[in-house]
Amino acid sequence: MKNIWMAFGLIIIFNFSSFSQQITITGNVTDDKDAPLPNVKVVEKGTNNGVLTDFDGNYSITTNNSEELTLSYFFIGFDKQEIVVAGRTKIDVKMSTDSQILEEVVIVGYGSARSKELTGAAAKVKGENIEKLNLSRMDQALQGQVSGVNISTNSGSPGGASSIRIRGLSTFGDNDPLILVDGVVYDSEGLNALNPADIESVNVLKDATAGIYGVRAANGVIIIETKKGKIGGKPQIEFSAYRGIQETAKRLDLLTAEEYAVIKNEMFAFGGQEMPFPNTALGVGTNWQDTVFQSAPVESYSLSINGGSGKTRYSLGATYFSQEGIVGGAKANFSRYNARLNLSTELSSKLRLNSVLLFSSDTRSTLAENGIGSVLYNTINAFPNEPIRTLDGNYSYLEEVADIINPIAQMENSYNYNIADKFVGKEELVYDFGEHLSFTNRFSYNHATVESKSFSPLAWYGTGKYANTAVNAQLDAPLVEIADSVFIERGASVNESRSTFTDLTFESYFNYDNTFADVHKLKATLGLSVFQRKGSNLNGTAFNIPNNSWEYADISANTAPGGFLNNTGSWEFKERLLSAFLRAEYIFDSRYIISGILRRDGSSKFGPNNRYGMFPTISGAWLISEESFFDVEFIDFMKLRLSYGISGNDQIANFAYRALLNGEGVYVFDDLITVGTALGRAANPDLKWETTRQFNAGLDMTFWNHLDFTTNYFIKNTNDLLFQPDVSAVIGSFGAGGYPPIINAGNVSNKGLEIELGYHTSLTSALLANVNFNFSAITNKVTAVPEGVDFLPGAQFSVGGDVATRFEEGYAIGYFHGYQTAGIFQTQEEIDNHPVQQDGAQPGDFIFVDQNGDGVISFGDNDDKTYLGSPIPDFVMGFNFNLKFKGVDMSANIYSAIGQEIIRNYERQQPYANQLDYVINRWVGPGTSNTDPRLTTGATRNNVFSDYYVEDGSFVRLKNVQVGYTFPKKWTRKMKVESLRIYIAGNNLITLNRYLGYDPEIGGGTLSNGVDFGFYPQARSIMGGINIKF
Repeated sequence: MKNIWMAFGLIIIFNFSSFSQQITITGNVTDDKDAPLPNVKVVEKGTNNGVLTDFDGNYSITTNNSEELTLSYFFIGFDKQEIVVAGRTKIDVKMSTDSQILEEVVIVGYGSARSKELTGAAAKVKGENIEKLNLSRMDQALQGQVSGVNISTNSGSPGGASSIRIRGLSTFGDNDPLILVDGVVYDSEGLNALNPADIESVNVLKDATAGIYGVRAANGVIIIETKKGKIGGKPQIEFSAYRGIQETAKRLDLLTAEEYAVIKNEMFAFGGQEMPFPNTALGVGTNWQDTVFQSAPVESYSLSINGGSGKTRYSLGATYFSQEGIVGGAKANFSRYNARLNLSTELSSKLRLNSVLLFSSDTRSTLAENGIGSVLYNTINAFPNEPIRTLDGNYSYLEEVADIINPIAQMENSYNYNIADKFVGKEELVYDFGEHLSFTNRFSYNHATVESKSFSPLAWYGTGKYANTAVNAQLDAPLVEIADSVFIERGASVNESRSTFTDLTFESYFNYDNTFADVHKLKATLGLSVFQRKGSNLNGTAFNIPNNSWEYADISANTAPGGFLNNTGSWEFKERLLSAFLRAEYIFDSRYIISGILRRDGSSKFGPNNRYGMFPTISGAWLISEESFFDVEFIDFMKLRLSYGISGNDQIANFAYRALLNGEGVYVFDDLITVGTALGRAANPDLKWETTRQFNAGLDMTFWNHLDFTTNYFIKNTNDLLFQPDVSAVIGSFGAGGYPPIINAGNVSNKGLEIELGYHTSLTSALLANVNFNFSAITNKVTAVPEGVDFLPGAQFSVGGDVATRFEEGYAIGYFHGYQTAGIFQTQEEIDNHPVQQDGAQPGDFIFVDQNGDGVISFGDNDDKTYLGSPIPDFVMGFNFNLKFKGVDMSANIYSAIGQEIIRNYERQQPYANQLDYVINRWVGPGTSNTDPRLTTGATRNNVFSDYYVEDGSFVRLKNVQVGYTFPKKWTRKMKVESLRIYIAGNNLITLNRYLGYDPEIGGGTLSNGVDFGFYPQARSIMGGINIKF
């Protein structure tokens, strides 16, 4: 019995000892934004003992205590963390993403890849870096974020578009990349409708590996993913808002009234005419810029909800954005409503449904901008001696120049709006056959309805003005003869238009991913795609709107007699693209990667002779740092990449290969001349797509686990450019009333170097820092033009002046072509002794360079014209940083373009037009100036297009800076708030440049890029905002 009690005692002691070694550890797991992470696996290292965190990220695990006890924390998308317990009973964990750059998932088209395994030149921009810029358009937020991607603003007006160029200009026509939003094709012009706050990430495919998209990938691909919820995620409500004030960042230095009077008197005197201003003491006069420019509000309010259950994740949101113009105020405004739903549901253990719905409704009103006759063009040239209004209360007429009108009156008579409602959606079923094979069946749509209205009231701007719609100041309507001696009034008119556009895409594809024997990894994608786009339009114009009033501006209200002047129009189109694609990738031992892509496209835009095309790509990578011989302590990762492939561009009008009966013919019937229809554009059954062949060599490296370096060298050659040259020499088949055919002719080459450098601190550091620098240098050259054509003309200089830009072999697309100056003639003796004859030259005139060496300056042809510059920058740079210390954060974005030129084309070459004050330093006698010529109303060659009108457009711009403060959680949780952040931000605060115009960041068309007609500048803005998470 004694032995039994002894044994029982030993058992109790043993169990008590075991119990005393057990420990329960609790804690909370969050992500790098301090948001709780549910379903994080917390495991005792070396055992199967583990738990999952709950909705709030809390966990509790009980285990045996020991000195070596270590807990491991696992969650998809975050680095595994291992923490030694060391007797602690509470351990809070922030999941680190320090190595996420290598493990980060990048969308590459019909699939994804870890950044570590990429063989192509691709880049990813996180949505948070876009959202914090507080910009109206997503594409503007990409500027300076990715090397090789250049974003130039076509207009700084609210809702103004941008030009996106990936690795240079490659074509004479559409240079925009293919844009996909959640897999749905998105037109670059429609990016107004996309809310930057809805974006999760932007993936940019820059090289030939974008060839998975075939005929549409020649200009690169931008893949945008919208925000998603988390499986098992606790519902999180977020409200964001900001409001700010905008103003112009610059006013031009124009002549005051007194300076204007003195200089104009001199001009008329030099021209042998009577001086117009007996009294030049006119003071400052009218500052037209102060009247036209104004402070304007900008605001945005956004609400979103994200979360999920065990099998579902969701994200939905709504946003309102509004912006008025710094020119015109409410006359130039943009507003947008957005709604978004992103839903993913596991219908079964193998079947998943992904649904996306994006809705937007935006309204935009505009003024005449970015051209001769625009509001700012008239503002610059308006006379400072004239008042805005005369004593009788009417607007002044600025009568001395027919094509300059009062800009204030011009804005008052501007009435228009454009409303675009867009529905974008995707329904996607993903079936997992097993761990390695999945099938995706996707149907997506993009439907837009666009309604526009513009009203042209009867207006009088002065005698002989080009913009007059009335015959006199009493606003009497002009008379139009509709039959012999039959006249009717043509009063105020309204134009209304309604267009619909629908894209439908059906895609099915398999994805395979498997690893054999631990060293052989095989990935493959096989699928097909059917894309259809159709559109239609109905428009009408009606005259004699009652009361000459915008309130009655509707076609139904017109009072045109008999409706004789009214007219209607319509159009419709449909295009299709049928595609099959294959991608295969093999990885050996995580060191050697080879990938191949093959896509076959059939496009309705081309005739039977060239309807189908094949687009192959091959790429590979060598992970040098994975080699056993690689033993460089400070280099954590090193990868060499190579790629070569072919892609296409089919961005031309539908059925361009067919002849059209859209020409005008003149016929004789019964001895009467009759105007009728004739063959317009000639047929070209051999028309085919442009073809881009691109080679890329890249190197990726990581140093000390915190410094990332990427560089790419590329050669991008585009052949068989799609042209519609306005020259009959091409085939000689069209005449009066007809149009030239669209042909394949001309080649362009782009070569460049890209460098990206990034530094990030560990999340355990007190100071969190993320600093990125990117650099791109691109050389653009036209290598061939259509046979029989020397060059294709582009934009004109001034009104009816010389052609200033060209598309010509051996030069960059849209380069500037004109006369080169070599100083100013100081005396008649210098002119007489000059070795080159320059007809009409007088002291104070430019000395032009004799380019062809024949001893004569020719002004009747191009013999003495030469290269004057290019609007394409030599290199562009972006610098971005994010800093966070405790609750304080700061971020900034700096963008720079160096080596670009701009044509100063906003000055009207007329005697009475105002001018910039650089003319104060004009030549007035020998030795007074060798740069600025004399001013005269007489005949002179000083106003022909020359390097005098070409300026250095290089600039460095602080695009955005933001300073914020996040309140401590111990304060906010008392208010049931998870996170509260306030901030102030500024856009375009500083621009360093030497350009005389408003804004050196000028976009435009292929051959009008860099030509400044009075560009609507980007606004400088100051904003304050708040972010609240519940």
